[in-house]
Amino acid sequence: MERNETKLFIDDTTLRDGEQTAGVSFTIKEKKEIARMLDSIGVHEIECGIPAMGEEERKSIRALVDMGLNARLITWNRALRSDIDASLECGVSSVDLSLSVSDQMIRSKLGKSREWVKEQLRNALGYAKERELYVSIGGEDSSRADLNFLAELMDLARALGADRFRFCDTLGILDPFTMYEKVRALRCAVPGLAIEVHTHDDLGMATANALAGIKAGAAFVNTTVNGLGERAGNAALEEVVMALKVSCGIDSGIDTHRFAEISRYVGRASHRPVPAWKSVVGERAFAHESGIHADGVIKNPHNYEGFNPEDVGLSRVLAIGKHSGSRGMIERYRGLGIELSHEQASMLLVRARAYAEKVKRSLRDSDLLRLHEGFCSSLAA
Repeated sequence: MERNETKLFIDDTTLRDGEQTAGVSFTIKEKKEIARMLDSIGVHEIECGIPAMGEEERKSIRALVDMGLNARLITWNRALRSDIDASLECGVSSVDLSLSVSDQMIRSKLGKSREWVKEQLRNALGYAKERELYVSIGGEDSSRADLNFLAELMDLARALGADRFRFCDTLGILDPFTMYEKVRALRCAVPGLAIEVHTHDDLGMATANALAGIKAGAAFVNTTVNGLGERAGNAALEEVVMALKVSCGIDSGIDTHRFAEISRYVGRASHRPVPAWKSVVGERAFAHESGIHADGVIKNPHNYEGFNPEDVGLSRVLAIGKHSGSRGMIERYRGLGIELSHEQASMLLVRARAYAEKVKRSLRDSDLLRLHEGFCSSLAA
């Protein structure tokens, strides 16, 4: 795969697709704080809502517009003049106009034809451009669409002044190899129109597909904090940015040091707590229990860590449990202000492993202090 040398833009849609997670609803105060946090770390664009939903939604979007953020604010719209008018009422200057582009959706959902879709594109895009809006054309279900038809739509969109085309893996069904091939083919077919990739995680490949699209030449990528979104969610902001940096050598320009903070805030606001084992930002993402791993990371963190926990606002944890070794015990107790000899650590380790098996978790500081107290008492007796 070729490396994408095009400037890359992160378009975060936590406030739109993220809020479409079943049961999630952000208050205006929460939306403003999420937008402020995203803006502060350098996210380039924030998809901030759906104006056609009603006055309450428009009120929240206007509140974001009034914040004067550096990030561009863009709204999601059907390719209808009434939706565009609703966005204009909010004061935004950028819109995504969504069209169903697969035959499955054109025929089975809309009961229409390809020609009808092209006419809808002409009308809506022309209307938006007459009002000097920045326009992304959102291709709903692009992953199941005929590539020749997609290229035809993109070429028409380019000719009518569209600024980019959003390739949506709406059902999350692609694998990274197919994503690369499709985006690459469209880049070659219509080189004059930037491509944006929007991926879903139904098969657990949203982040991988996002990277594949970027590698194929996409200049924009959609993300959500913690991977929130419809059904199984979208590509997670923290995963995409760190994977680009660590795996691909691509610096997106995002300040990653506050990822854990933002993740926790969105987790609370969405009532979707961040799992301890969550990639990149989970509180146990840098926990080492195995004796071999703990020993290796004590000697040099890069032995078992692909990037530093501080890079994403976390700290390393030496967990004590069934698989721990004496080196990890010594370091963990040292952190509690207790110095152990190797002999003492080996003796305490037997008790620690037995207790961890009994309670089926790693030991907390209170557990370790209690075990040490009991151990000292047994020695004194």
